[in-house]
Amino acid sequence: MTYALLAALFVLACGAVAVVVSVTHGLGARWWTVTGLTIVILCVLTIVFDSLMILSDLFRYDDSVLLGIRLWHAPIEDLAWPVAAGLLLPSLAVLTAQKGTR
Repeated sequence: MTYALLAALFVLACGAVAVVVSVTHGLGARWWTVTGLTIVILCVLTIVFDSLMILSDLFRYDDSVLLGIRLWHAPIEDLAWPVAAGLLLPSLAVLTAQKGTR
């Protein structure tokens, strides 16, 4: 299994949770806008700090399991995790919020 396939499966699962929570709890465009902005910020931070860590030789990737697309020095597959977190964590917050606190 390639890194990209594993990442895609994880992002799809988190996206499904976000859509279900959004529909069942009546979350509108504002929630999706804030979630999207959060994901963009997390992705920018991931690109910067992953690239700095790669340049510092703190870790390396096996190029045979990567797609080969890099943003600065970070492989594109690394963006799956901030996207997944940006979808899943706000969804879980909505699910676990007590009534009257939203």
